[in-house]
Amino acid sequence: MLARMDPIREAERQWIAHGWADAADGMALVTSLVRVHQLVMERVDSALRPHDLSFARYEVLRLLSFTQDGQLPMAKLGSRLQVHPASVTSAVARLEKQGFVRRSRSAADGRVVLAAISDTGRETVEAATISLNSEVFEKPGIEDVHDLTALLTQLRAASGDTVG
Repeated sequence: MLARMDPIREAERQWIAHGWADAADGMALVTSLVRVHQLVMERVDSALRPHDLSFARYEVLRLLSFTQDGQLPMAKLGSRLQVHPASVTSAVARLEKQGFVRRSRSAADGRVVLAAISDTGRETVEAATISLNSEVFEKPGIEDVHDLTALLTQLRAASGDTVG
């Protein structure tokens, strides 16, 4: 039986062997982050699948549910979720087809499109949050959650993200 190899460790070894030792740790970090993202998203998708939600659509619903009146301008949704306006439009359009969100024009400014969560959307996001909490967030797979989050915050800040 062949022993299983860690492909990231092997890539790091190859980086060093090919004369890129100064970049080997960073390559291993970035490659590890990409792989962990894939693994975590598999868990998130599994938790959200029974609710017929993607993580992007879940985030829209969760954000809308946190607002005082259950609605936000589309532009503000994109800004708060840190995603491209086209991504917000796509997510909201799908949520609207599902009956989870309604779009309307602002009475104060007809140029502004509002997205508002429906009662069905509220019920769905609450059920999805229970699933995410129990299947992913409460057991993320690492003990030092605060330490890792602090390190990732440093990486986000170094990349120009707003943190703090």
